[in-house]
Amino acid sequence: MTHLDRRHVLRLLASAAVAWPLRLRGQQKKRPNFIIMMTDDQRANAMSIARNPVLKTPNMDRIAEEGVRFTEAFVTNSLCSPSRTSFLTGLYSHKHGVRTNAIFEMLPDDPAVCHTHTNYVTRLREAGYQTAMIGKWHINAPPPGFEHWVILPGWGGYVDPEMIANGAWIRMRGHTDDIIGDQALIYLDRVRDKKRPFCMVYSFKAPHGNWLPAQRYAHMYDNIEIPVPRTLEDRLEGRPEALKKAQMALADMGDFNVPRTLPVEERKRLNYQHLVKNYYRVLLSVDDNVGRVLDYLDKNDLANDTVIVFTSDNGFFLGEHGLFDKRLMYEPSIRVPFLVRYPGVFPRRVDSSHMALNVDLAPTIMELARIRVPNCVQGRSLLPLLEGKKSDWREAFYYEFFEHPGPHCVRKNHGVRTDRWKLIEFWEQPQEWELYDLVRDPDETNNLAGDPRHAAKLREMQALMKRLRAELGDADPPGPVALAAKCP
Repeated sequence: MTHLDRRHVLRLLASAAVAWPLRLRGQQKKRPNFIIMMTDDQRANAMSIARNPVLKTPNMDRIAEEGVRFTEAFVTNSLCSPSRTSFLTGLYSHKHGVRTNAIFEMLPDDPAVCHTHTNYVTRLREAGYQTAMIGKWHINAPPPGFEHWVILPGWGGYVDPEMIANGAWIRMRGHTDDIIGDQALIYLDRVRDKKRPFCMVYSFKAPHGNWLPAQRYAHMYDNIEIPVPRTLEDRLEGRPEALKKAQMALADMGDFNVPRTLPVEERKRLNYQHLVKNYYRVLLSVDDNVGRVLDYLDKNDLANDTVIVFTSDNGFFLGEHGLFDKRLMYEPSIRVPFLVRYPGVFPRRVDSSHMALNVDLAPTIMELARIRVPNCVQGRSLLPLLEGKKSDWREAFYYEFFEHPGPHCVRKNHGVRTDRWKLIEFWEQPQEWELYDLVRDPDETNNLAGDPRHAAKLREMQALMKRLRAELGDADPPGPVALAAKCP
């Protein structure tokens, strides 16, 4: 007889308890509302529910405690515009055409795919939903499918931002994420009593640079020293030249006016403390405004009829390997928070270790709204996992990055990740490989690609990547990308 620990038994009972109500709900109750909360550059462990030793995020934690947290959630391209479009469409960036932050590229075999049949917002609107985009959009095309939109142009600023409200440019006064919170509440007031369900994408500026906190948090963490990551002093030995030449060195970032005359190690230390403290400070404002919306739903009897999703467009290096920013396929860059709450339907306080991807959001929302998911969608609905059902789930996923030459000069790369192994290829000449055993080397410092003892594993992972690329329709070599920036 198999013995189960108490925690596992309780989770099985919780899963069994919620599976029947969801099926019943699909027959008798109205379709749910949706609020998709998204941050910018928030790494997976930048929440207290993820055991962050410094940052306290009670409202993000509340979503996780009242729902499901995917602890193994990833993006398929760690860059803002491509990833946001993948969330929207359920497609990889090589398929939907938004492969960089610089351009919106219409692919000849899939014209305007961002705007049409796989865009979950467009599909919801066609099905009778009220739809709104509030906050940071950051896709180089007008928001498709939204009846109402108040968005930041481009990256946006942190203080007194310009915003575009249904096509009109206006200047707002205050801290940006508080303004975004105000606009979300105004919208909810407008739609809460109408008979049609609503979908609001609620998207924050933080914690993207340049990390200017609200005044109420300007001095938070002043009197503490932030613990440094184990790999802050990583010399990148045995790693590709593509990594060493990327312009992401923490010692060289110029956001905090650390004097260039200081030694490299001192610049790195000072930049690290400034970066992490301000990164955490701006997330405190996000958490406040997450809480404002959660409280509004409770006070207006909307919580039980509203699916909440909280996630981010990509992760971020906070000193790991001596780096900042994202783009690379290392864990801090590709891991994101992914929380889902639907009170009375999905279980509470469940951590799922199944691989969830940004491309899974669109089919999940469509299925919850009882809309047919187009066959061309490349993600998978998370609904079986959210219901606690057994599922033949993915055991590996494919990653891609195209923006080179471009900011930070990270060369084009792609790769594949399983629960234990990761393969990365910088595929333009000179071709370079990385292979990591994530169980024995979770910090990704020991590149095994050139080790004869792991030649068989290298070939196995290369074959897996070839198979996944074929399944996803990725060209070989990947198509050209036109960019204005240049790299040495």
